[in-house]
Amino acid sequence: MSTRGDDRRTYNSPRRQEQAAATRAQILAVAQRLFERDGYAGTSVAAVAADAGVSLKTVYVVFETKAGLLRAVWHRVLRGEGDGLPVGDQPWFRRVLDEPDPRTQLRLNAGNSREVKERAGPILDVIRSAAPGDDDIGALWHRIETEFHANQRLVVESLHRKRALRKGLGVAAATDILWALNHPGVYRSLVGDRGWSAARYERWLTDLLSSQLLAGAQPPAVHE
Repeated sequence: MSTRGDDRRTYNSPRRQEQAAATRAQILAVAQRLFERDGYAGTSVAAVAADAGVSLKTVYVVFETKAGLLRAVWHRVLRGEGDGLPVGDQPWFRRVLDEPDPRTQLRLNAGNSREVKERAGPILDVIRSAAPGDDDIGALWHRIETEFHANQRLVVESLHRKRALRKGLGVAAATDILWALNHPGVYRSLVGDRGWSAARYERWLTDLLSSQLLAGAQPPAVHE
């Protein structure tokens, strides 16, 4: 029995996968640019398809809906090339959890926060703005907030296991403090509205979190 057809399918499969991945990446790059420029309501799936050089059907086959397209853009921007991995499994987040020194943990977490907000801040603003008027995007925004809080709790639990939390501060309260101070809205206010540099924000956040969360920490310095 001839297996030529099966061999051809096996041979072509990796190439088809590469082509599909390249098409997906192109669509996401175009969608991100248009969403950030024109907002969610102002961006049509047809415009994304046209700019990406693919058919409208292709976009719907890959992402199903416009909300699904925005969700995929968010995951790509948040997680980077490894967008199939949740944040909790990303190497850059695992480095925070694996770090033995509590203050260094908070410094690494602040560095991650800065990097994520620099690359993901604009698309996060699109999602936040669209959430009240669209149930699917509202659900996405709620999930973002929930997962962000859960990931910050992982950091706090790591500090708690080291007995590094300030006396009288429990895991739940410490998580809320970390979540609130590390929230994208704070970054947007200081860097976007008040003109702080991202580096200044990172230094300030490290010092403030250390003073609020860690036992024996000194008051935060004021960074200009």
